[in-house]
Amino acid sequence: MDIVNEELVRERLKDVMDPELQMSIMELGLVYDVDVADAKVKVTYTLTSPACPLGPVIDGQIQSAVLDLPGVKEVSTEMTMTPPWDPRIHASDDVKMQLGIW
Repeated sequence: MDIVNEELVRERLKDVMDPELQMSIMELGLVYDVDVADAKVKVTYTLTSPACPLGPVIDGQIQSAVLDLPGVKEVSTEMTMTPPWDPRIHASDDVKMQLGIW
């Protein structure tokens, strides 16, 4: 039996791209938490802005990517705006450079 864990889920989520910025949601720092228990995965994430019209697209991409992992039976997602996303805090150094935040 395949054993899914937080590290595998986070690795898979690197392939999920923000449709507007064309950057990984992991590199952007949009994934706040990953919880894995008994082949059930919960991903808590945020969006770059509260009014982001592509939230449902990102949610669907997260669910598809994680469900595709061997051993995952169920995926739930929770979108939160607490804390609000701040690229200066949450984004990787590479993304900060690409966004000109330095």
